[in-house]
Amino acid sequence: MQHTIKISLSTAITFCFLASSTDVDAQRIQPVRFSEVNITDQFWKPKQEKVATATLNACIVQTEEKSGRIRNFEKVARKQGEKHEGIYYDDSDVYKAIEAMAYSLKNRPDAALEAKADEWIAKIAAAQLPDGYLNTYYTLTGLDQRWTDMEKHEDYCAGHLMEAAVAYFNTTGKRVLLDVAIRFADHIDSTFRVANRPWVSGHQEIELALMKLYHLTNQERYLKLADWFLQQRGHGYGKGKIWDEWKDPKYCQDDVPVKQQKEITGHAVRAMYQYTGAADVASVTQDPGYLNAMTTVWEDVVFRNMYLTGGIGSSGNNEGFTEDYDLPNGSAYSETCASVGMVFWNQRMNSLTGDAKYIDVLERSLYNGALDGLSLSGDRFFYGNPLSSIGNNARNEWFGTACCPSNIARLVASVGDYIYGKTDNKIWVNLFVASNTTFQMGKTSVPLRTETDYPWNGNVRIKVSPGQKVKYALHVRIPGWAGNTPVPGALYTFTEAGNTKAEILLNGKPAEYLVEKGYAVIDRTWQKDDEVEIRLPMEIRQVKARKEVKANEDRIAIQRGPIVYCIEGADNAGEVWDLLVPENPVFKTQKSQVLNESIVAVQANLLAVKPAPDGLNVRTEPKLVTAIPYYTWANRGKSPMQVWLPSKMKHIRIAE
Repeated sequence: MQHTIKISLSTAITFCFLASSTDVDAQRIQPVRFSEVNITDQFWKPKQEKVATATLNACIVQTEEKSGRIRNFEKVARKQGEKHEGIYYDDSDVYKAIEAMAYSLKNRPDAALEAKADEWIAKIAAAQLPDGYLNTYYTLTGLDQRWTDMEKHEDYCAGHLMEAAVAYFNTTGKRVLLDVAIRFADHIDSTFRVANRPWVSGHQEIELALMKLYHLTNQERYLKLADWFLQQRGHGYGKGKIWDEWKDPKYCQDDVPVKQQKEITGHAVRAMYQYTGAADVASVTQDPGYLNAMTTVWEDVVFRNMYLTGGIGSSGNNEGFTEDYDLPNGSAYSETCASVGMVFWNQRMNSLTGDAKYIDVLERSLYNGALDGLSLSGDRFFYGNPLSSIGNNARNEWFGTACCPSNIARLVASVGDYIYGKTDNKIWVNLFVASNTTFQMGKTSVPLRTETDYPWNGNVRIKVSPGQKVKYALHVRIPGWAGNTPVPGALYTFTEAGNTKAEILLNGKPAEYLVEKGYAVIDRTWQKDDEVEIRLPMEIRQVKARKEVKANEDRIAIQRGPIVYCIEGADNAGEVWDLLVPENPVFKTQKSQVLNESIVAVQANLLAVKPAPDGLNVRTEPKLVTAIPYYTWANRGKSPMQVWLPSKMKHIRIAE
């Protein structure tokens, strides 16, 4: 019997969700770790190769030769009173680079890279003090001042050390960095989790890192310490240079206790790391206060404060949020690190709730807002990611504050972390990435292989080959962008309904399944060589924004599958600001390339607006325009670009 997917409200469009803010049911889905997933994907594997070579080489050169980041650790070990080089949070960039190395070593074993990581780790270990403290800034500038300024990122750096240590141990089994991280975590625990010692971390990160350490070591003190850091917020404890300058505790999400927070405020990256940590704690404690607060804040982000690309944080002034619907395009800050944080947070929310809407947002941020931060060559970067340009934006080799290069490196290298999930009798397929892994269902091993050319093609094959017949429920995400049901209050919607629906086949025949929270659930007894095929509609869709988003008034954007498109001058005779979208534009796909990146481009029949011969009026003429994936722009030099294209003449800018 033919079965048609019933798209629920929560799966209508990637960015169109309605979730209750109270009494959210929690569950624990365990993501399958990157170290257990082998990626064969034609989209992601080449990018991981670039990270393993070009990106990490850039990180190594900048960290060792062009900055004092590694020298600072060497100076601490020498104990000769030498001066600290750089910024007080530079240690964190070393740790994030090592974390990216760890993921890359799993994806692409490299003896030289591993030797370099071990060399750095030895220098880090040599800089650790006998009491476990490790921070080159304070050790070189004055230990009497350590733990006196909440803004100085000591615990932020410590968190990145812990993340790197866990990742490196998972890949190599080597304990040197892990033991360093454990000693530092123990030092922090004994220093702070005591009576009458309040502390609000200036830059959140340690909360989620402690949870990684907890899951690896099963030491409950790290869970309690992560919860302690979260509970310090919103009581007036926060003090430090940045707070004093801003005079607004919202900047660091310290205005109200975490469990009472209802809106997204302040610095975007700090917020993402905080809510990721809160979700991690809630996954263990099942604390409804954290979950309900995060659900409410998530709605505030997705319904009122998120770019179409999944980027967040519109303002460069506070590197974060301003007012609802304030989403300018040309001045969009949309920091790469914030999009990376959106991936982290939405994964945890999905693991907590089993709701696919969080993976929809994760996917949007991953393929667009975050990936845009890395050049196609792998050695140039964006810190901010605007949605339009007059041709003055260029990717950089590096930054003084260099959080983004190593952050996007570790994300791309660890994509395997986000593909699959598992519970005792369930398998979850979240992202469509060609890969293979093995699940354990009771005493039966279930090898699983995904084959696809996603995101360019919507056909996905999932093959399972258990050693013997075994019963479990396979949950396959039906992307929100594949649906047609309008959702009240959605920030972005498609202008018209799609013409086709997603299909799911089992061994070549229409599958019997239920739809639960955006997943097609096939619950049956599986046997060797069973195959599920998902056919997703890869139509070219026009997107419009809510009227409250004034920056996008009378404008449309182009999306195909999870990919947001833009019009760049490099493909369109250098001009994109004179384009007008007619009432019924015609779109078609075309296989193409941006440099060496194979893509599916979109050809659009639009109108070019030109001055009339009289010089007083304007005229329009048909123009065939090429749109490329947003993440590929600015790879061929400076060029004008637009994501949101005007449909009314008043928004046209004509070159003189």
